[in-house]
Amino acid sequence: MSRIGKKPINLPKGVTVSQAGDTVTVKGPKGELVKNIVAGIQLETAGDQILVQCAAEGKQEGAYRGLVRALVANMVEGVTNGFERVLEINGVGYRAEVKGSALNLSLGYSHPIEYALPKGISAEVEKQTKIVVRGIDKELVGATAAKIRSFRKPEPYKGKGVKYAEERILRKAGKAGKK
Repeated sequence: MSRIGKKPINLPKGVTVSQAGDTVTVKGPKGELVKNIVAGIQLETAGDQILVQCAAEGKQEGAYRGLVRALVANMVEGVTNGFERVLEINGVGYRAEVKGSALNLSLGYSHPIEYALPKGISAEVEKQTKIVVRGIDKELVGATAAKIRSFRKPEPYKGKGVKYAEERILRKAGKAGKK
C-alpha cells in the first residue's frame, strides 16, 4: 500500500491552511480554494508543514488519508504557482481565439464553437493553434482542457483535431491500393 498519506506537506510563505469540520480552505498569493474532504480526517500544522491524520486506522481510512493528502497538496501548489495545460490544434483552417471570457474555435464544422470558460480559468492562444489553459484548481484546469479537446478529438489517419501537447497520436495506415 502507498504511504503517500504519511508524507508532510510543505507550506510556502504566504500560504495558510485551515479546516472547519469537513471543509478545508487554502489561501495563497494566487487566490483561495475550498474543498470538502472525508469525515474523520484531520489536518495538523507543525511549523511550516501540514500532517494528515485519520481518526481510525484501517485500510479504507489509509486510502482516504492518501487521497486527502494529495488533494490538499494540489490546493497548496495551485494557490502558490497555479496549473496549466497546453493544447495543440492540427488541421487546415482549424484555429482558436479568445474573446473576453469565451474561447472561439473553428474546427472544420459548419459553425464556429463558442466555449464560455468557467470562472477561475483563463485561456491564452498563441499562433492560433496553441491554447494554454491556466487556473489554480487542478481538477478544473484538467476538466476544461478535456472539454476543449472533446470538441474535435484527434483522428488516427491524419492527426487532425485538438490534442494535448504531450499526447502522441497512434497513426493508422490508410487504404491499401489495388494491384
